Amino acid sequence: MIALLFGLSLSFSAVTQAHQIKAAITTVLFNPRTENIEVMHRFNLHDAEHAVKALFDKQADILDDSATQQQFADYVTKRFALLDAKQHSLALKTVGYETEGKFFWVYQETQQPPELAGLTIRHDALRDLWPAQVNTLNVEGIGDVKTLTFEGNARLLEVEFAGHHH
Repeated sequence: MIALLFGLSLSFSAVTQAHQIKAAITTVLFNPRTENIEVMHRFNLHDAEHAVKALFDKQADILDDSATQQQFADYVTKRFALLDAKQHSLALKTVGYETEGKFFWVYQETQQPPELAGLTIRHDALRDLWPAQVNTLNVEGIGDVKTLTFEGNARLLEVEFAGHHH
């Protein structure tokens, strides 16, 4: 009986911990077909629901209110930036956003600059709200996949494209 209770308390602990993980995944894709840099931010819908209530309004509803969805997408895009080697910001435009299953997606894009030796990236979404928030970013479509992790004091991270010019 004690083993059963211990096992149940462990599994309950794991379930409650699962909701404690604050993490988002972003893909920065160099699309050779469109010659655009496409950015896809994926947030856990559970985190986005809590975030909009804390950031905007206790009644905010990211599931059913398009104004709240737009507000959250704007919040994300203001806290994300791609900078070239001269630290000039690339002009990202918001392409859209959607809920899909357990996730809230925000989409951005910009034209690929003709010469791009690397990027400096800022990804602060939700990190102002939750210090433990981890934003993982994958750069794809130009050489090997490169992964950056925004956590702790990381504000600006860099990726280089040695030998790749567009």
